Amino acid sequence: MKLLILTQKVDSSDAILGFMLGWITELAKRCEKVTVVCLEKGVFSSPLNVKVLSLGKETGQAKIKYLINFYKYIWQERQNYDKVFVHMNPEYVVLGGPLWKILGKKIALWYTHKNVDAKLKIAEKLVDIIFTASTKSFRLKSKKINVMGHGIDIERFVPASEPIKEKIILTVDRISPTKNQLEIIKLFAAIKERVDACQLYIVGAPAYLADEDYFNRIKEYIKDHDLSGQVKLLGAVPNKDTPAIYQQAKVFISFSATGSLDKTVLEAMACNLPVVTTNEAFKNILTVENYSLNFEDAEQKVISFLEQDNKFNYREIVVRDHSLKNLIASIIKELS
Repeated sequence: MKLLILTQKVDSSDAILGFMLGWITELAKRCEKVTVVCLEKGVFSSPLNVKVLSLGKETGQAKIKYLINFYKYIWQERQNYDKVFVHMNPEYVVLGGPLWKILGKKIALWYTHKNVDAKLKIAEKLVDIIFTASTKSFRLKSKKINVMGHGIDIERFVPASEPIKEKIILTVDRISPTKNQLEIIKLFAAIKERVDACQLYIVGAPAYLADEDYFNRIKEYIKDHDLSGQVKLLGAVPNKDTPAIYQQAKVFISFSATGSLDKTVLEAMACNLPVVTTNEAFKNILTVENYSLNFEDAEQKVISFLEQDNKFNYREIVVRDHSLKNLIASIIKELS
C-alpha cells in the first residue's frame, strides 16, 4: 500500500501533536511508501520510506500559498499513493476529495470530536470510511463509521518503577475553558484543606489566542488564593516527555467537556495512574470510583486515591483496547 497522510503538524517536540510522528512511523512499517502533507513541520526523524511535505506555516507564508501548495503536492505525488488518510481535518477532504475521487483514491478520515459543522458534513459524503475512537467521538450519523479505540504508545507510557509517595494530582491538556482547569484548581483548593502536603501539576498551554484570557484568569486565581506554592503550571511539555510526568503523580484528573475520548486520560491509564474524570466518553469504560457526574462529586474520589494505594489495573484497558500498534494494524486492514 502507498499512503498519503494529511495532518496538521509533524514535530516531535510539539506538546499536542507530537504523538503523530508515532502514528506515521507505525503506518510506515505496514506500507510500501508514505507521503505526509502537513500544514507545518518542525523537528522530527522518520523512516526512509516516508516523505514529509509542508504547506509552509513554519516559514510564515501567506495562507493562499498553503492552498497552492496543497493542490501542487496532492497532484505531483498522485503516483506515490493509492489511499488517503486525513487526520482530524475534514477541510482537507473538502478541498481534495473531488480530485481524489476522480483519481480513484480511497479516502479515510480520522475524527474524534463532538463538533459537527458544514465541513464535516461535506467530508462525510466524500470519504469512503471514517475512523473514530469511541461512539461519543463522532456525533454525525453515518454508515461509514468504524469505532477503533485510540492509539497509545504502550511501550513509552508505562507505570512508574517505584511506588508513588508524593501526593501529586496531575492534569494534562491544552489550557481552555472546555478543559475546565480553573474548576480543577478550585477543587484542589478544597482538597488541600483535607489532605496534607498535596500538590497540583498542570501541564499545558493555550493553543489559541481566545484562550489567553482564560489562562490569565487561572493565574489570577492562583495568586489571589495563595496557591502558587502548591499549584505548579508546567506549561506545554512535548508528548515524548510526558510519560515521566505521569509517573510522578498519584492521581490524574480531567474535567474536559469535549465529550470525546481524551487521549491524555488514556495515557495516564497506560501508566496505571488512577483517574477521576467528568467526561461522559469514559462513563462506560471506568468504574464508579473514577467517573463523576459533576465537579463536587469528584472531590472525595480524588482524596480516596491520594490516601490509598492503587488497587486497579487501568493499564490493561489501554493495552487491550487502545494500543497504537493494534490501532494502526486495524486501520491498515480496513484501508486494504
